[in-house]
Amino acid sequence: MTHIKVNVDGTTYEDDVEPRLLLAHYLRDRLGLTGTPIGCDTSNCGACTVDLDGATVKSCSVLAVQADGGEVTTIQGLARDGEWTALQRAFHERHGLQCGYCTPGMIMAARDLLRENPHPTSDEVRQALEGNLCRCTGYQNIVRAVLAAADGENSPGRAEAGQGAASGQQVTEEATA
Repeated sequence: MTHIKVNVDGTTYEDDVEPRLLLAHYLRDRLGLTGTPIGCDTSNCGACTVDLDGATVKSCSVLAVQADGGEVTTIQGLARDGEWTALQRAFHERHGLQCGYCTPGMIMAARDLLRENPHPTSDEVRQALEGNLCRCTGYQNIVRAVLAAADGENSPGRAEAGQGAASGQQVTEEATA
């Protein structure tokens, strides 16, 4: 067993874990954070994407011991005081989810894109999300949702605070193409 200390969604946890325990299983089975689904266990689908120390990672390809001393943000850690971020609202309002299984990973990957590029093009959104699979073929609405959130964001920090004007905005022409 290996002792780890990790901050997840603002709470610090200390645990003894098997060195081979995947971060995805640690989050779900030990911490009860089931908002991060395990879709493939091979890092192909991206459903289990989380933020680890400021970078998105597929938690099925990271060992829990690799997160030792780190900071993890899951989909469950995004909302503040029950308020969704502009990106989460945009996914809801623009129908960027169907069955919802891929949604946590899509939102986490899109969040990373918007931190780096607050106003991406449709092609840039598609490229940023290419490591995440949607089996319901909701890609067009996912792209529209990310672009709608970007239209409401003036800085990367606004998405974190759940601010922005994604509600009620018109989808840009680029998003409908």
